[in-house]
Amino acid sequence: MIEFKVTGDYIPMIQLLKATHLVLTGGEAQIVVDEGEVKYNGEVDYRKRLKVKKGDVVEFRNNKIKVI
Repeated sequence: MIEFKVTGDYIPMIQLLKATHLVLTGGEAQIVVDEGEVKYNGEVDYRKRLKVKKGDVVEFRNNKIKVI
């Protein structure tokens, strides 16, 4: 599990995927979200600008990111 410390109140989903190096570009992040490859707190979520906050868990390609 990857633990990611958010510095503000939240981080947008696309930025989180880039910051954890699970995707290389913002464009790639948008595509994987559009295609339903990302789970947010256990549910597939298609919102690219979703505000991920402390305590949330994001899953992508067998990787879990816990936002702390």
